[in-house]
Amino acid sequence: MKVSQLMLFGIFFIGISAVEAQEKTSLTLDEAIHLAWKNSNEVSLANAKVNTKKYELQSTKNSQYPDLKISGQYQRLAKASIDLKINKSATSEPLPVVDQLMIGQVNASVPVFAGFKIQNSIKAYENLYQAETATASQKKEEVAMKVVNHYADLYKAQKTLELLKENQKRAQQRATDFSDLEKNGIIPRNDLLKSQLQVSKIQLSLDEAAKNLNIVNFYLVTLLKLPTGTKLVINESDFANFQMDNIPANDEPALQNRKDLEAIRFQGKASQANIKIAKSGYYPSIAIIGGYTALDLKNVITVQNAMNIGVGVSYDLSAILKNGTTVKIAESKAIEVQNSEAMLTDYIRLEVQNAIEDYDLALKQNEVYAQAVEQSSENYRIIKDKYDNGLSDTNDLLEADVEQLGSKINKALAKANIIQKYYELLSVTGQLSQSFNLAKI
Repeated sequence: MKVSQLMLFGIFFIGISAVEAQEKTSLTLDEAIHLAWKNSNEVSLANAKVNTKKYELQSTKNSQYPDLKISGQYQRLAKASIDLKINKSATSEPLPVVDQLMIGQVNASVPVFAGFKIQNSIKAYENLYQAETATASQKKEEVAMKVVNHYADLYKAQKTLELLKENQKRAQQRATDFSDLEKNGIIPRNDLLKSQLQVSKIQLSLDEAAKNLNIVNFYLVTLLKLPTGTKLVINESDFANFQMDNIPANDEPALQNRKDLEAIRFQGKASQANIKIAKSGYYPSIAIIGGYTALDLKNVITVQNAMNIGVGVSYDLSAILKNGTTVKIAESKAIEVQNSEAMLTDYIRLEVQNAIEDYDLALKQNEVYAQAVEQSSENYRIIKDKYDNGLSDTNDLLEADVEQLGSKINKALAKANIIQKYYELLSVTGQLSQSFNLAKI
């Protein structure tokens, strides 16, 4: 019975280990971003909108082609009462029975002139299509930045947890040593309690860090559409080991590369085309028309090869009075787009300046935290030597230990923060997708 229980326990343990091994996944930042581009609902929606605009453009282009209509009728007639007013026969012969009518028609119309409405409609939709394409590219930039932020936060959470666990081991060993010293009367019980309290505080910090890690992991897994329960493990080489080059120093790259700004510029061109479309109401419409008709009224008349060709002209005279409001609406919308472009340009410049300052601050903080690690480590070594020689108390030792832990955590997070701010700078200048080779999608 004991052997069976041990076997079951062993199988259960192996199974759990296998599941955990399957759930843990390592992804480079590049892989994570391309996975998000592939699976993101936001990117899929943006691409669908691009396709919609493409079909709308094609539908508008179709309006410049001829309209060709074929129609036919067959009618069964009741006994009609016919009274011919001309060519009556003197003998008053009986009239034929008319009980059937067949008509076939083919009509064609080719637009020649519509006040430049067709050409400007095509230009408007071409620009709207380009605007939607740029918007889709901007959405990919935003999704990539989301991945970067979650990836960086997950890396920070993992490093924090790692350093806390290392510190926990040292604190637990210190508590064990203090327990032996207290039993032998070498140190007071108060010092033992202080060391045990530090272990408890570290455990609380570990629990908080583990919670943060699980939350960020869930966010990233959900964004990447990975199976629920997947545990992502970020290796330092996947995130921190790369060269940061071509760092933007001003807003010129942003004004050239930002896709949201490019989209609104295309919208501006479309709005100018819409003004011309509105003004087309002042002009007549001209089209070449032609047709073919065949008719058979049983026992009365048969018509074949009745062809016609000509020019059709239509002019809505009321548009001279009414169309002015339509033109003003189109012009007002164009002004709205111009103001939106100006506002977005100012906002982009502010974003770029903030991103540059944040990146510079992250670099400076990293230097300070690097010095702090050296200083806190040396301080802990000195305090530890004094404590071992009875020249310092437990409070000083525990305080030095906490300061050393805090400086190591700050240094690890500062390194990740530099990378995060670097990618934010690329994002606000419209170069983030380029850095991850958008052509792979």
